[in-house]
Amino acid sequence: MDMSASLGGFAASLKKKNVWVMNVVPFTESGKLKIIYDRGLMGTTHDWCESFSTYPGTYDLLHAWLLFSEIEKQGCSLEDLLIEMDRILRTYGYAIIRDKVDVVTYIKKLLPALRWDDWTFEMRPKKDALTTGDERVLIMRKKLWNHSVQDLS
Repeated sequence: MDMSASLGGFAASLKKKNVWVMNVVPFTESGKLKIIYDRGLMGTTHDWCESFSTYPGTYDLLHAWLLFSEIEKQGCSLEDLLIEMDRILRTYGYAIIRDKVDVVTYIKKLLPALRWDDWTFEMRPKKDALTTGDERVLIMRKKLWNHSVQDLS
């Protein structure tokens, strides 16, 4: 799933692979869906301040480019978005987040609560025409929870 699809470039780059990508654009940019559909891709509109209508564990990969910064501007909860990502991402699935440095730093602090701190990688992307400033890419893998019961006696 491309959680902030824009024109569907992430999905278009994977078009020759044996995968399908759900492109999600904000309601305010619903006009971009026509371009996504014209490219032969699928997509929908969604406001990430609400939960996404799908079964838990549906997606193997979540891609979010500047989504957390946009959610923050709308006054919505970054924590709720991470919990929603945890819900829809399959165990051992990956999340790729590209955002501002302070947002990525904040997300990294929340990963232990989700038990996603087992495998993470952070890097600085190359500067290009789409870069909006100092950004970081955070790649994470969701692991299987092994709930251990502690003896309280």
